[in-house]
Amino acid sequence: MATKLTKDQVRELILNAKEDKGLTWDQVGEKLGRTSVGAAGICYGYGQVDAQEADTIVALFGLPAEAKKPLMDAPHRMPVQPWPPTDPFIYRFYEIVMLYGPVWKDVCHEQFGDGIISAIDCFFDIEKVIDSHGVPRARFVFQGKWLTYQKY
Repeated sequence: MATKLTKDQVRELILNAKEDKGLTWDQVGEKLGRTSVGAAGICYGYGQVDAQEADTIVALFGLPAEAKKPLMDAPHRMPVQPWPPTDPFIYRFYEIVMLYGPVWKDVCHEQFGDGIISAIDCFFDIEKVIDSHGVPRARFVFQGKWLTYQKY
C-alpha cells in the first residue's frame, strides 16, 4: 500500500530538496513558467497545480510519485506560522499593514470607490533594487483585482 503524503509533508520534502540541490525560487519558477513568488507559493501548498506542473515539480525535486496527488489537491491556505506571527521578517508585514492599512484603504476608496482588493485574483512579485545610496531594498508588488461592493 502506497504512503499517503499530506501537503505539509510535500512542502517539507520540497524545501529540503531545494536546499540540497541549491535551487533558487527564480529557477523553480522558470521551470514552472511562473514567477519566483508563484512557484514558492505552489511549493508551500498555497496553490493547486495541474498534472503537468505536478510532474515537473516531482521530477525537479526528486519527489516520490505519491507527492503528485497532494500537489494537485485544493490548497489549505493556512498559515505556517502561529498568529500573530513570531518570525521578525513576517511580523514586519503584519506591522506594516496594521500601521498603513487605514491609509491604503482611504487612498483606494478615493481612487476606486467602495470595495476591497481580491485575495483570489491577485499577483505578487518581489524585486531586489539598489537605491541611490547603494543600499539594497526589497520592492514588493501586490496587484489585486478591485471588487466593488454591489448595491442591493
